[in-house]
Amino acid sequence: MRTPAAVLFDMDGTLVDTEVLWWETADEIAAGLGHRLTAADAPEVVGRAVADTAAHLVRVTGAACAETVATELAGSFFRRVEAGAPLRPGARRLLAELERAEVPFALVSASPRAVVDSVVAGSLADVRFAFTLSADDTVRTKPHPDPYRVAAERLGVGPGACVAIEDSPDGSASAQAAGCAVLVVPSLLPVDPAAGRYFADSLEDVDLTLLRGCAPGPQVQDTPGTGPDSGLRGPSGA
Repeated sequence: MRTPAAVLFDMDGTLVDTEVLWWETADEIAAGLGHRLTAADAPEVVGRAVADTAAHLVRVTGAACAETVATELAGSFFRRVEAGAPLRPGARRLLAELERAEVPFALVSASPRAVVDSVVAGSLADVRFAFTLSADDTVRTKPHPDPYRVAAERLGVGPGACVAIEDSPDGSASAQAAGCAVLVVPSLLPVDPAAGRYFADSLEDVDLTLLRGCAPGPQVQDTPGTGPDSGLRGPSGA
């Protein structure tokens, strides 16, 4: 098993527990437009960029201006994040382990720059990311592959040498389309199994040994990080 050349972390729902805050934000704005969110709206809200969710709310409510809705979404979400975004269980330990092992890691988020900077200055203030990418830093954000391709390029490695840690279907699709191996730690939405996707129930189950089991290279059955007791489920999701 190989150590990943880099680990690329999603932020919302993966490192920090902000997916609930985003859902509350979208539900608040939707209610003001005469619509209450249900499970049917989740694929257009969870893990989606502000512009995507705004476009969805315009479609389902008939609101006149997607730009206005996007501004309201971004502002309300930012206020919630500023009030506090708790780390997901196991996040701090895993980040510290990667730093001790000198494995480069970066943050790759579909949130606006203002939100990323707020979280990094608050909940993640002591974390030494190589850099952070926001939705404002690429022409297209998730589910397109651009963010993960740009992140790998900035680190000077190929996407295929990286492991991306994601929680949502769109984020997983973005990383996989870029060529990364994907470790899925689901939060609000289930993520479908697929080749090249590995699954863990929590970041508390994730360590460098397990990440080596996701990294490109020859796979040896029942090696540490891929065996039945490791907490890692293989590409089938089984």
